[in-house]
Amino acid sequence: MITKVINLYQKYGFLLSQLVVRDFKTKYRRSILGIFWSLLNPLLIMVVQYLVFSTLFRFDIPNYAVYLLSGIIMFNYMSEATNQSMTCIIQNASLINKVYIPKYIYPLSRVLSTGVNFLLSLLALYIVIIVTGMSINFAHIAMLYAIVCMFIFILGVSLFLSSIMVFFRDTQFLYGIVLTIWTYMTPIFYPENILPSFMMTVLKFNPMYHFIRFIRFIILQGGFPDPKAWLYCALFALISLIIGAFTFNRTQNKFILNL
Repeated sequence: MITKVINLYQKYGFLLSQLVVRDFKTKYRRSILGIFWSLLNPLLIMVVQYLVFSTLFRFDIPNYAVYLLSGIIMFNYMSEATNQSMTCIIQNASLINKVYIPKYIYPLSRVLSTGVNFLLSLLALYIVIIVTGMSINFAHIAMLYAIVCMFIFILGVSLFLSSIMVFFRDTQFLYGIVLTIWTYMTPIFYPENILPSFMMTVLKFNPMYHFIRFIRFIILQGGFPDPKAWLYCALFALISLIIGAFTFNRTQNKFILNL
């Protein structure tokens, strides 16, 4: 399996990198500030939500700015990557009909290109961490684990959505509703302890809750999360990838008939 992955990368690695660069450049085409929006966007959202929720709702959360921004950038990465990946097969229909390229490359390139924005957003997070006087210790290296797990999870969702979208174009509208519900069902701007007990049970089935909670524990508590947190992140990543890859593999040969 590992040998096959290496061979595929050697064969299509250059193409993948070109697709990532294309997607990244397209996002900021004709923009004056360009990639600086990757830094400014999460910071501006954080400022607005911080003023609203810290003033009106008065959540008693220490280091609320960091708490809020960490949730924003994690969820935004998932939201942006899956939204862009959902239409990637349809948008590349002309290329798919002319040249043979492994079709999974298209959603993978979208997840990677939005991942570049995510890494720049992490820089914004660390700027806020430093400005607010929080310490950065060795435990922060564990954030890489959560980021990799989240990347795998997002890739699985992207593979699933991009394949379903080819056959059912209303997927994009339904997914918009799902994302709205998902946003409010994830403790991004509010503390999880305000939820009733039955909602806490539902929350445990929310993958983004576990990814965000993992990173927040490292940043806010300054230590390593408990073993369950590591297990949950890996489990949701694996389940998503299996479902996404299975769906994509079963349907990809029929794409050309529906584009």
